[in-house]
Amino acid sequence: MGKPACSKSPGQLETPGFFLRALFLLLFCRHVSSQCKILRCNSEYVAATLNLRGSNRNVAYCNALRSYSHCTRKTARTCRGDLAYHSAVHGIEDLMIQNNCSKEGPTSPPRPRPPAPNHQGFESLDICNYEKSFLYKHGQPPSYQHCAAFGDPHIRTFHDDFHTCRVEGSWPLLDNDYLFVQATSSPVAKGSNATVTSKLTIIFKNMKECIDQKVYQAEIDNLPAAFEDGSVNGGERPGGSSLAIRERSPGRHVEIRAEYIGTTIAVRQAGRQLSFSIRAAEEVARAFTEEQDLQLCVGGCPRSQRISRSECCRGRVAAETARALCKERLPVEDVYFQSCVFDVVTSGDANFTMAAHGALEDARVFLPNAEKLHIFQAGAGCPRVSPSFLLLLFTSGLWAVSLHF
Repeated sequence: MGKPACSKSPGQLETPGFFLRALFLLLFCRHVSSQCKILRCNSEYVAATLNLRGSNRNVAYCNALRSYSHCTRKTARTCRGDLAYHSAVHGIEDLMIQNNCSKEGPTSPPRPRPPAPNHQGFESLDICNYEKSFLYKHGQPPSYQHCAAFGDPHIRTFHDDFHTCRVEGSWPLLDNDYLFVQATSSPVAKGSNATVTSKLTIIFKNMKECIDQKVYQAEIDNLPAAFEDGSVNGGERPGGSSLAIRERSPGRHVEIRAEYIGTTIAVRQAGRQLSFSIRAAEEVARAFTEEQDLQLCVGGCPRSQRISRSECCRGRVAAETARALCKERLPVEDVYFQSCVFDVVTSGDANFTMAAHGALEDARVFLPNAEKLHIFQAGAGCPRVSPSFLLLLFTSGLWAVSLHF
């Protein structure tokens, strides 16, 4: 039948000389240049001889040496002058002689190729798409939170608390690792305790993989559809398109999408006031330190700055008139309705019905749980004056007059 390809006994493969030569090759391969592919040849050889067992291991070992030799020949041109390459070639020849392996014959089967990269994997995902990255890492979509500031201003916090505030001057709505939002308020009318937001400053902090720092500023009668530098996206970085601004209604409604942090912001103007709404990933909303504790979207208004909406009974418009105006846009008598009545009574401006309606529409889109859309607070609004109560006042007045005369 002919001479077998390998005639050495299994015990002869385990001589000290064999391991010394293998170690010698491994050490030299650390110095291989990027052009010479001897390192690849060496790794294939080591993999092919790592777990040789059974009666056919002599044959398999010779196959591995022939494959090793074949690999070195293919890379000879780029490895010319490389010490590790020439050491490997001589080492292969010595090992083939020692183990009585013929130069011609079968070779080891090629190593299986690594699986193609999973295009749904994190490495291939756009790291500037927060929702996809979160889904890959955690196996579920992210949770979201909603905050809004509108009208007097009224604040709906991330935790669904609802406050009416007299915060005059500049106050932070948000201050975390990714966003800074500041609202500047001024009195709604001369001598009034109520205030409205007259300016908004939004800073999208630098994120080197995705965006340059961008600043958006809006003031009453100036609701730009661009950032402060005139751009409409996150800049020239690869993920620049993950931050984009668009005008939903000229001069009235602007939307800013920040996909890289899973956040959408709406800025509106209604009458002589600005409103702010945000849908933020919960992880982003919570990314702040103890020093950043003053955030109206997180903790609401400080107690000293809160106003009871029942104070609206003393204003420029009768409460019943305000209720009728607000009822046209807000049929559910929740906190949005109560806020609308408060603002119309206090300011005398029917445009505030649009502010409350816009905030409710944003909440309808941004809230992750539709069941939390409406918030009800007993006794927070202007008390209704019933016809029977008016009749009582009238008869009491007549009785007082009759006593006088």
